[in-house]
Amino acid sequence: MKAIVHTKACPLSDPDALVELELEAPTPGPADLLVEVRGVSMNPVDVKVRENRAPEGDHRVLGWDAAGVVTAVGSEVTRFAVGDEVFYAGDITRPGSNAELQLVDERIVGRKPKSLGFAEAAGHPLTAITAWEMLFDSFRLEEGGGEGEALLVVGGAGGVGSILIQLAKQLTKLTVIATASRADTRAWVKEMGADHVVNHRNPLDEELAALDIAPRFVAALTHTDKHIGAITELIQPRGTVALIDDPRGLDIGPLKLKALTLAWEFMFTRSMFQTADMDAQRALLCRVADMLDDGRLVSTVREHFGPMSVANLRRAMELQESGTAIGKTVLDGFEA
Repeated sequence: MKAIVHTKACPLSDPDALVELELEAPTPGPADLLVEVRGVSMNPVDVKVRENRAPEGDHRVLGWDAAGVVTAVGSEVTRFAVGDEVFYAGDITRPGSNAELQLVDERIVGRKPKSLGFAEAAGHPLTAITAWEMLFDSFRLEEGGGEGEALLVVGGAGGVGSILIQLAKQLTKLTVIATASRADTRAWVKEMGADHVVNHRNPLDEELAALDIAPRFVAALTHTDKHIGAITELIQPRGTVALIDDPRGLDIGPLKLKALTLAWEFMFTRSMFQTADMDAQRALLCRVADMLDDGRLVSTVREHFGPMSVANLRRAMELQESGTAIGKTVLDGFEA
């Protein structure tokens, strides 16, 4: 099978950053689906792994979002069959989706939304899982809860922010405030359903003071180290800050006076540690597929860069690295 790999930790400008290889097709384990990959999407994790992690061995297949068709199943698979159309984010400890075929545990796979093509469907699993787990695991909300409370989404126009705004508006009663600084990103987060938009280029505590809203929940999706001081000022006592980025030297001491909770969200935790509730990701992805099909959620895909190739994948990574991407960027699978 064809696959695009990286062969060492390096910047995108390095010729070894992305290389096409012919690899042996994988064989399903007991709980695995073998999926013919027909769509993938770009995420910050692709950039982080490529830049910072040397492959175990001589190469590693990146890609942690996919949609495709099941071509074979393991001996213990019960939820899917050959021919099923599926979407998933995969497992960071296993080879990724930038290949013609991929193995994935059935417990973290959802049915593909019928209303979306494969590439567009691939734009949603990782971000939807992350956003869902933030709302219901990190913030410990219940569906329909949050009445009279507010959520601040820092970096609302990115992939996670775009779906988090929608899920919060559809599944909770939270008032949603999103941060965005450019005219196009401000318009995007309003389209996603944000009740208010503030500018993260200004001090966030001052921006929230102007709204006269003190959120109980903060989703810190980007530049947490820059904003943590303002977040500590603006959040309600006994509130929760959930973060997904990798701030260095974060000083959490000031959170004590307000008895704040700091919660990490990492959507690969369930698959990495084979948790007892790993199947929760299958269930939530099927819910997300239903919500996309019935129009309660709108697609967060903004860019489609054509079929899988080194050149097209490089373009997608360049956009991801630029920090200007809105929503999600997707590609088709390899051309036949």
